[in-house]
Amino acid sequence: MSGAMSWQFLRLYILTLMFFSANAILNVFIPLRSHDIGATNTVVGVVMGAYMLTAMLFRPWAGQIIANVGAIKVLRLILVINGVALMLYGLTGLEGYFIARVMQGVCTAFFSMALQIGIINALPEAHRAEGVSLYSLFSTIPNLIGPFIAVGIWQMNQISVFAIVMIMIALSTTFFGYRITRNASRPESSNKIEQTSFNAITVFSQFFKNRELLVCGTIMIGASVVFGAVSVFIPLYTIQGGFANAGLFLTIQAIAIVAVRFYLRKWIPSDGQWHVQFMIIVLSLLAMASFIVAYGAQLPIILFYGAAILIGMTQALVYPTLTTYLSFTLPVNGRNMLLGLFIACADLGISLGGTVMGPISDWFGFTWMYIICGCLAICMIFMSLFVKKL
Repeated sequence: MSGAMSWQFLRLYILTLMFFSANAILNVFIPLRSHDIGATNTVVGVVMGAYMLTAMLFRPWAGQIIANVGAIKVLRLILVINGVALMLYGLTGLEGYFIARVMQGVCTAFFSMALQIGIINALPEAHRAEGVSLYSLFSTIPNLIGPFIAVGIWQMNQISVFAIVMIMIALSTTFFGYRITRNASRPESSNKIEQTSFNAITVFSQFFKNRELLVCGTIMIGASVVFGAVSVFIPLYTIQGGFANAGLFLTIQAIAIVAVRFYLRKWIPSDGQWHVQFMIIVLSLLAMASFIVAYGAQLPIILFYGAAILIGMTQALVYPTLTTYLSFTLPVNGRNMLLGLFIACADLGISLGGTVMGPISDWFGFTWMYIICGCLAICMIFMSLFVKKL
């Protein structure tokens, strides 16, 4: 195998799979466990949203640090911190969950930036979208079984089992990560500093100065709000409504993401052009799925699970498409930090899906919350029309 599927990159994809395997369990277990100990939807949203909100704040800084220090040193430190965070889940309660989510957010910011920047820089332009899509694919594979594992642990009501699972994931990920970084070559200079007119703090102003980044980032935020609202609240929504199975829904969604990212990875545009019809179709699927989820309790169950497929297809296509497009259009100087700022938009959206949609669901109910998500997706469809005019 060559290109994006070579062994050099496959090892990085496997590490990605291991790194994100804990999240596949935590994304379902924490809301269920928190609800059991009396947390409201708002509190659950804040705890879950802390992860991506922290990642958002650290993304641009991560891009700058990686460019200056090198990915290998960063990865080794991040793997250790991530291991400590995972162990913390099994030893604490709700307050500890919040601290661990923050720690994980920092780790995810540096981990994903290191791997994605490495993939983008190492692959030829024609294979860039395929590499980003495969990275995203392997970060999603754990969601195929993670929700079922989480529900099983929750039903057992044995926190010790949860702690053992987290410790095993922490140790195996750290060990494997150290092995591949020990044997990895270091093509980049550890003292390579990007000369830019902005730094990791002032880079946030570039979001409004770069029109393409502004529009693509806004689309990513809007779509990610829907993704976040689904991943955080589907377990509570189905239990409260007494219909469907949250684990099955999230697994179907993950299967759709994995299948689309693998089989359609070469269809994702990698030419630096904006394909407006492609984006309209993809975002329309998200809007349709949101309205189906909103009325899931009144619709045939097959439609509700069908919405999981539509959400998975959108999630599989939106992120790598926008990331690849910006990798061509952003200026070379400071591109790492600007890409980090864009990826932070995805983090912000997912965080808002918990922190903002949580209170909305407390006030108006889950149905209205997902209706709002559908309207937001429609707004993103209109937003995609503006990129062509830039």
